[in-house]
Amino acid sequence: MQAVTNLVTGASSGPQYLTGDKPAIDAFIAKFDVFLFDCDGVLWSGDHLFPLIPETIAHLRSLSKRLIFVTNNSTKSRADYAKKFHTMGIPCSEEEVFGSSYSAAIYISRIMRLEPPKNRVYVLGESGVEQELASESIPFCGGTDPLLRREMLPEDFKRIADGSLLDDDVAIVLTGLDYHPSYLKYALGMAYLRRGAHFLATNTDSTLPSAGTLFPGAGATSAPLVTASGKQPLALGKPGQAMMEAIEGKFAFERARACMVGDRLDTDIRFGIEGGLGGTLCVLTGVSRKEEFLGKGRGVVPSAYVDSLGDLLG
Repeated sequence: MQAVTNLVTGASSGPQYLTGDKPAIDAFIAKFDVFLFDCDGVLWSGDHLFPLIPETIAHLRSLSKRLIFVTNNSTKSRADYAKKFHTMGIPCSEEEVFGSSYSAAIYISRIMRLEPPKNRVYVLGESGVEQELASESIPFCGGTDPLLRREMLPEDFKRIADGSLLDDDVAIVLTGLDYHPSYLKYALGMAYLRRGAHFLATNTDSTLPSAGTLFPGAGATSAPLVTASGKQPLALGKPGQAMMEAIEGKFAFERARACMVGDRLDTDIRFGIEGGLGGTLCVLTGVSRKEEFLGKGRGVVPSAYVDSLGDLLG
């Protein structure tokens, strides 16, 4: 199977380079009915929109392709992303967006199904996580609570140790990208994990592409808890297949006729390959470089690659 072969280091067949080859581009697009797009590093970098993105999206829609925007960025909800698409001049409905925060909320509400009141989620993350948890009526604490944006005090050590600073209904610790981390937040998270709370992560990306460079990703948020607790979180973003199953369950598409488009080999491309999609397309405007999948000793190999997504216009 291609899904296995492409992941084997030293695979004999290399990816197809599509930039500048319009017949090959048209043939590649014709293979698929559905395109799953990563956002950061593919469509834009921070607030910088890459060239010809609205035109490329419009072109695919004109060919009756179904588009699903699959992002690991947990800081924004689906509604937030729909607004950003509109600001960028890209028509997109909230229903076309599937983010890691929403994936986590779906997993907690529809898979875990913890009995209230012992179903509260302690959040290390931004408002995007909170909005998606609220959309599934999941109680939560932590997150953007301004009372946690402070230094750790001597009395905090005592109150965490005796449990008086903890919420007895917390059953899950959920980490996402947190722009306001603090020792207090991590101390609370560790205490809940030591009490037996489930450990989940919206995603574990090591980096976040933005403003044309790389910044610490959500994996940097969960790393202190991983080190302190000795536990690994269940990641509910790419490349985890729990996310793929949730997407397929919602959108009901044939995997063999779907293509994953992304800029990261370890998340986007692996997500498509392990999910058994018909193809994967690596875009070289984000994290991964072509040297990582060309030549000997390569690991994750996409079906094809382009210099930028706008190249699909031919």
